[in-house]
Amino acid sequence: KIEPIPPLDHSTIEYEPFTKDFYEEKPSVSGMSVEEVADYMKSLAIRVSGFDVPRPVKNFEDCGFPVPLMNAIAKQGYEKPTTIQCQALPIVLSGRDIIGIAKTGSGKTAAFVLPMIVHIMDQPELQKEEGPIGVICAPTRELAHQIYLEAKKFAKPYNLQVAAVYGGVSKFEQFKELKSGCEIVVATPGRLIDLLKMKALKMFRATYLVLDEADRMFDLGFEPQIRSIVGQIRPDRQTLLFSATMPCKVERLAREILTDPIRVTVGQVGSANEDIKQVVNVLPSDAEKMPWLLEKMPGMIDDGDVLVFATKKARVDEVENQLNQHGFKVAALHGDKDQASRMETLQKFKSGIYHVLVATDVAARGLDIKSIKTVVNFDIAKEMDMHIHRIGRTGRAGDKDGTAYTLITQKESRFAGELVHSLIAAGQDVPNELMDLAMKVGSW
Repeated sequence: KIEPIPPLDHSTIEYEPFTKDFYEEKPSVSGMSVEEVADYMKSLAIRVSGFDVPRPVKNFEDCGFPVPLMNAIAKQGYEKPTTIQCQALPIVLSGRDIIGIAKTGSGKTAAFVLPMIVHIMDQPELQKEEGPIGVICAPTRELAHQIYLEAKKFAKPYNLQVAAVYGGVSKFEQFKELKSGCEIVVATPGRLIDLLKMKALKMFRATYLVLDEADRMFDLGFEPQIRSIVGQIRPDRQTLLFSATMPCKVERLAREILTDPIRVTVGQVGSANEDIKQVVNVLPSDAEKMPWLLEKMPGMIDDGDVLVFATKKARVDEVENQLNQHGFKVAALHGDKDQASRMETLQKFKSGIYHVLVATDVAARGLDIKSIKTVVNFDIAKEMDMHIHRIGRTGRAGDKDGTAYTLITQKESRFAGELVHSLIAAGQDVPNELMDLAMKVGSW
């Protein structure tokens, strides 16, 4: 168990003043009438609440990013901002706190990384043993690693140092890296606290804090650690909180640690991505799942890469073995594997050596692999939020041709009603067998 650190008494510390607001509305944005803005927001399916909300932008030029950053954006192949970016970028560049409620795969990483670079570049250079300025917390090492890779791409033109801090990698190596100074730290909460206790980094220059996938951090029991980290950072910082859903606990934290936040909701909260085709198969028993998967797998692989979810590590290994025996190029990902082998597996999957990845929920959290065209819920998720996160691993950032299959047995009828609701909300067909199963329980 990782013990939190007591909060600092910030009133005793003389912090240097800093600037948060870098946004100047371009005529293309300010020139829109109120009706045009309302229509545009409707077309984006965005809802906002809060005072003095900046208008959404239509392209990256509207944001006023400096040339090196615009070049880096172009280099990544980003043509137009995604929905969350259209509204979040002007808000964050204005120095405001934000609660971003968006589906997974919405492009939110760039929505907090790009303004962070602008924010950091305005500040005095770090002196020896100073830093970070930007702190990003994420629930799992996979997600932290992906954010780290994205942040590095945008930090590169400015020679900003980005450090990744998570479990499964040598603490000593991370300690050395942090000691040599970095502007941005991407971390899982537990390891960040470990390194703060080891005095590997100091937070007195930190002015920009991001909590990504806050709901999942809470699910994993990180609330005390998050509160502890927040207590180490000056109260006038800029704070960004992103979450796919907003349970009461996250709502309470947001009220306590954000100042006059603007809340941006993209799509329906806790709703599945409508770009993804969802297919639910009701099977008589567990024994039918494997034959179903083996029969369907060749067709799925023809469409692209496949991600299969199973609930337990042993089950993941079992599915991997069966698929292997039938000649499929398959790899497994779960918590028992060390970080190096997990990274190697992901790399091989991304580069096309494997076509199928079998994973547990924690291992696949935050995976962003464009080539995944099919998700199979071999075992149903423990809860609806988890189910939504799973199917969000396909159809990334508006890619409309993902398919998610869910296998449900007669024994799992308690989940049937929630699945029916989810399918209806996402405008999908509800199979009769699923409806019958849901009616049996009557809990919906």
